[in-house]
Amino acid sequence: MPVHDDVYAAYHDLEWGLPVRDERSLFELLCLEGAQAGLSWRTILGRRDGYRAVFDGFDPERIAAFDDDRLETILQDTRIVRNRLKVYAARDNARTLLRLRAEREDGLAGILWAAVGGRPIQNAWQSLTDVPAVTPEAETLSLTLRKFGFRFVGPTICYALMQSAGLVNDHVVTCYRYSEVQDSSRPLRARAPLHSAS
Repeated sequence: MPVHDDVYAAYHDLEWGLPVRDERSLFELLCLEGAQAGLSWRTILGRRDGYRAVFDGFDPERIAAFDDDRLETILQDTRIVRNRLKVYAARDNARTLLRLRAEREDGLAGILWAAVGGRPIQNAWQSLTDVPAVTPEAETLSLTLRKFGFRFVGPTICYALMQSAGLVNDHVVTCYRYSEVQDSSRPLRARAPLHSAS
């Protein structure tokens, strides 16, 4: 992941690629990666606090209960990317998650982690140009999520989700985070903040 500014740097250094198994955190990433479709991750990352505010902290029970009037109000909020299909998909995905939770004890986390056999895939890319946009695992995960009724879960979105949620370690081997993410029990070590030149 290229690091261009303080927001990116903090996300890269403290979050990206670190294994996530908490359902609400995974649901947030699912929603945000879907919102990112066709846009830059920087755009969504810069609005993450806005998304958390308008989507009630990505609480699936609350989002599932949103009526159309609430979604139309959200579509007027400039803190998020105001795309009707993506906003309505967040509610649909919350409802799907609740249905899934009632059907399967392992829920969303179980489905996502099953895509990699329950353990993060440890890649060993030499360069950012080596990192793929899609893998067979992401294609399979996309089909699985669609089968359950999730929306905005194409293979490219699924691979971005796999990267962000630590299902794969796609830090390049020369990145200082590569070995830290590989052994996520080790303490995190953040880089000094980047400052833009004035």
